[in-house]
Amino acid sequence: MKNRKYLLLFTVLLSLGLVLAACGGGSEDDSDNAGSDDAGSDGETPEYTSAIVTDEGGVDDKSFNQSAWEGLQAWGEEHGYSKGEGFDYAQSNNESDYLPNLTRLVRNDYDLVFGIGFLLEDAVAEIAEQNPDNDFAIVDTVVEAPNVASITFAEHEGSFLVGVAAALKTQTDKLGFVGGVDSDLINKFEVGFVAGAKSVNPDIEVDIQYVGDFSSADDGKLIATRMYNDGADIIYHAAGAAGNGVFAQAKDIKQNDPEREVWVIGVDRDQHEEGQIGDHNVTLTSMVKRVDISVQEVSNMGLNGEFPGGEILEFGLEDNGVSAARTNEEALTDEIIEEIENWKAQIIDGEVEVPQTHDELETFESSL
Repeated sequence: MKNRKYLLLFTVLLSLGLVLAACGGGSEDDSDNAGSDDAGSDGETPEYTSAIVTDEGGVDDKSFNQSAWEGLQAWGEEHGYSKGEGFDYAQSNNESDYLPNLTRLVRNDYDLVFGIGFLLEDAVAEIAEQNPDNDFAIVDTVVEAPNVASITFAEHEGSFLVGVAAALKTQTDKLGFVGGVDSDLINKFEVGFVAGAKSVNPDIEVDIQYVGDFSSADDGKLIATRMYNDGADIIYHAAGAAGNGVFAQAKDIKQNDPEREVWVIGVDRDQHEEGQIGDHNVTLTSMVKRVDISVQEVSNMGLNGEFPGGEILEFGLEDNGVSAARTNEEALTDEIIEEIENWKAQIIDGEVEVPQTHDELETFESSL
């Protein structure tokens, strides 16, 4: 399988800022009639159509799926399409929905269908084998098939940077990490975060817990309650919609005690707006993954007859595929931003190799 570092077009799109700021998915019906007309806004049949299948977090999870949907909406707007007429989504409520949703979109003649998230790996592999003339893409994992583009990110690198920010901001030297499903992918977020925090302060404590899914906001809130009660003042979540519960708990604490310093680090999108409560905002920063741009770009590649089937597209710090958001200018001091930039440069230059697994983290920590 080929392995390509996709830099130029990705950077160009970032500079153009072709991303929608809001997602209308929460008020739309699921795509049971996806591709019903397949005509563009000018009345002509779209030359190439694209759709996504979400994982269990839903299209309006304010995180991973929503970012992908925003990217597809931007692509549709770029080409004069509208929802159901050139692009669409199918929302999955659980694992049993993945293959039926993929199959329905293929039958509705979508040229390119994305599986959003590693949980769809098996379903995408199966549908791709059944439909060799269709284009497919998978985000956050690799499916080895000639008609599948695999989109991956250096989540550990971005997580390292928000770990640095957390270690410099904490007043208790106690941090928390809330993951969705305990898996190799989410372990990259966890391990990178711990490595970044301990690079600043090797004695810092990080409480690590997993929800078990990406949808249970109530469970995310319960875990966050325990962590904040145990003294953590900053929690980084990589839990999709379940992470909304972390925000809910931080805002509850802030509402009841405005003087208490509690923070959340968001994931995938810049989740600054999720932390707003009155005059306060509890979002310290977010580990942003440009899933939106990757969906938009791969859709354009397919439209242009350049679909990267069988390739692995990798996005990291060097090409701004991952980053630490700076929206909360009051919380992120100049000192914190300077340190983030220093560590970012060391990672890009190869001076710091960020661990991706628990074994690599153990080796990394022993060198501190």
